[in-house]
Amino acid sequence: MKYIRYLFLLCLAVVLIAVALANRGMVELKLLPEGLARVAGIDPGTSLPLFVVIFGGVVAGLLIGFVWEWLREHKHRVEVDRKAREVGKLEREVKKLKGEKNRGKDDVLALLD
Repeated sequence: MKYIRYLFLLCLAVVLIAVALANRGMVELKLLPEGLARVAGIDPGTSLPLFVVIFGGVVAGLLIGFVWEWLREHKHRVEVDRKAREVGKLEREVKKLKGEKNRGKDDVLALLD
């Protein structure tokens, strides 16, 4: 399985390098559309290779997806924490009740109960 993972990572690296080499052309990125930039009086923009834009979009999409999923699962994590506290409380109560029930009995008889 380890070799399959290394083979997959190698193939992925070859594909990413091929995409980067095929998309080396410079593109102009602008933060605002032309009309809005003229009204605002600013024209923020930069030139980057196309592969940087592509890979940056993929990374940004992954990060947004991870954050979205983490926020969506918040209610489940809260419920798990609540159940864990409840289980701990019940285990302590059972231990206490078993101790009270078997107080004064022989240890062997207490184990059989």
